[in-house]
This record gives sequence, structure tokens and C-alpha cells, in this order.
Amino acid sequence: FADRDRPGWDEELRGLENVIADLPPERTLDVACGTGLSFLPLYERGWRVTACDLSPAMLEIARAKVADDVGLVVADMRELPRLGEFDLIWSLNDSLNYLLSVEELQSALGSMAANLAPTGVLLFDVNTLLTYRSFFGQTQVRELGGKRFVWRGKARPEAIAPSSIYEAEYEVEGLSAGHVHRQRHFTEAEVRASVEAAGLRCLKVYGEREGDLEPGVDESIHTKAVYLCARGDAVGPAAE
Repeated sequence: FADRDRPGWDEELRGLENVIADLPPERTLDVACGTGLSFLPLYERGWRVTACDLSPAMLEIARAKVADDVGLVVADMRELPRLGEFDLIWSLNDSLNYLLSVEELQSALGSMAANLAPTGVLLFDVNTLLTYRSFFGQTQVRELGGKRFVWRGKARPEAIAPSSIYEAEYEVEGLSAGHVHRQRHFTEAEVRASVEAAGLRCLKVYGEREGDLEPGVDESIHTKAVYLCARGDAVGPAAE
């Protein structure tokens, strides 16, 4: 559900690290970092990390996990300020699915592209129809640290369709009211068109299955689509 104990995260991370294995540990920007789940592995491996999120409360939790050398910024991914030139920008854990239109997706990718170094790469994931048919159509309960976490998917599996919006409710029983998660599905065609509109070039697309990344994406068997992109004017390794 959240933080480093999220089921399957270790497996997902191993697949993502294989994609960026040839990159030296340099400057990274983690967009929509939440509580730090996605940037901590890079930070622990020596990357110079800047991270941003729309929620100040999430960033407070992230700050408690790292030293002051990590720059944490409150920012909306659709209109990021100029934060630097980064060798790696990534936005993981279906953050982009919380954008509810193609126009918002294009704005977010364009704002990331503006912070990308000439030879840098952008890595992001989006949920597939399989995830909305399964995870967003189920109720799941976890016990952790004496707390009971409940996820209630509202999607009807038989009504799943491309480019639609889906909802789920998440709560910590006894501690908080239910929080609604509302996400939009993006087709591969929509993502590729948004990448191009943002001045980027799609280098590779992977489908994630049980933590492994496979070339190409099949939304009936993969839970996420993972995109590796570079600037449209990239030269050198990022242009390959």
C-alpha cells in the first residue's frame, strides 16, 4: 500500500534498476516522490537527489529519512519550476495516472523535459488495464505496525475500458476517513503522443509482470507500462 513495505516494491525496483544500470550515479529528480519510497534506493547508492511532491505532509515524512543534502521541493508536476539539469528524472508508482486528461499528461511531461540534461533520460510508469481490472476492482486489507490498512477498489472489472477514470478508497481503520484515489488510464498511443508533444523521444517501452520488465507492453498480462525517454534533440548515449 505505502512506504517501503509495499508488496512487490523490491521486485519492481530490481527491474527498474536494470533499465538504468549503465548510468553513473549523478543528478536525479524524483517527481511525485511521496514519502521517499522511490528515491531512497537511488540516494543510498550515491545519487545526488532532488525530489518534489504536491503534498508538504508527504515531504515532511520523506525529510525524516534523509540528510539535508536531498533537496525537497513542494511542486505540482504539471508546472515544475526550473530545478536544474538532471541526468535521470523518474516518476514512479503510477503518479502520472492521477492526471485526469491527456492535456495534463502533456504538461507534466513537458515540465519534466525542461529539467532534463541534454543526455539525460526520463523514466516513468503508468498502470495498465489489467491493474484497473484487478487491483482497482478488489478490496485488500493489510495489518502493519498494529494498524489495519484497507483498500477498496470501486471499479467493475466487466466495465473496464481504455482512457477511463477509476476510483478506489483507502483508509487506516480507526485513524482516518477514507481517502479517494482517482486515476485515469492512458493508452500507449496517448502516452507516445504526449511524449512527442513534450519535445521528448520514446527510447523503449517495457511491460511489467511480477517485477520483471519485458520488451513491449501487453495490457492483458502486464500490470504497468514503463517508458524510457530522452530529449528530442538528445545526442550521445541518450539518443541510442
